[in-house]
Amino acid sequence: MRPSPARPLPTLAFRNYTVAELWADGIVHMTGVTLTITGSILLLAFGTKEATLGAYTATAIYLATLTLSMGLSAIYNIWPISPVKAFLRRFDHSAIYLLIAGTYTPLMAKSGTWWLLSTVWTIAIAGVLLKLLKPDRFDRLSILLYLALGWSGVAAYQELTMALSATVLWLILAGGLVYSFGVIFHVLDRMPFHNAIWHAFVLTAASIHFAAICAAVV
Repeated sequence: MRPSPARPLPTLAFRNYTVAELWADGIVHMTGVTLTITGSILLLAFGTKEATLGAYTATAIYLATLTLSMGLSAIYNIWPISPVKAFLRRFDHSAIYLLIAGTYTPLMAKSGTWWLLSTVWTIAIAGVLLKLLKPDRFDRLSILLYLALGWSGVAAYQELTMALSATVLWLILAGGLVYSFGVIFHVLDRMPFHNAIWHAFVLTAASIHFAAICAAVV
């Protein structure tokens, strides 16, 4: 009996974007990666000099998840349609969970809401495992889980309002609203340039949250 050949990685039904759409999305991603790396270096080098070790560590965790998410998203979305792209999709979608948990880390650490921070990270790790092990399952459910995890800070509203300034709170809210509104364009996958528009919303929301973290830790 002849041995069966190794099973190739599956190729998902990706949409064939036009050259203009790919360029637009690529520009958004390259802008995001550039801003993320530059902002991370500046914040760690100059913005956290007076921070405690705990605050510095929490900020570094946030910046690591932000850089990972932006980098993986750029690689995945720029990569041509192939089995490799299907494989990269697992890591791109997994990194979203890490970014949400990472963004909350310096804020919840400052407010002392360790119970919610541990819950957020537990759910995020479970989401990562789900995306890595079952990448083609529960896509629509994952979007709802992203949103629910992103808005979980409402559960610690009182603690956050006591520990963070009004500016930080408004920036967190604004970023969350931009992320949530952008999801509309993510699911409208037949609309021209929907992917570039969605990622522009992501970049805008991430920038707003970056400003919130800076205002909270500097």
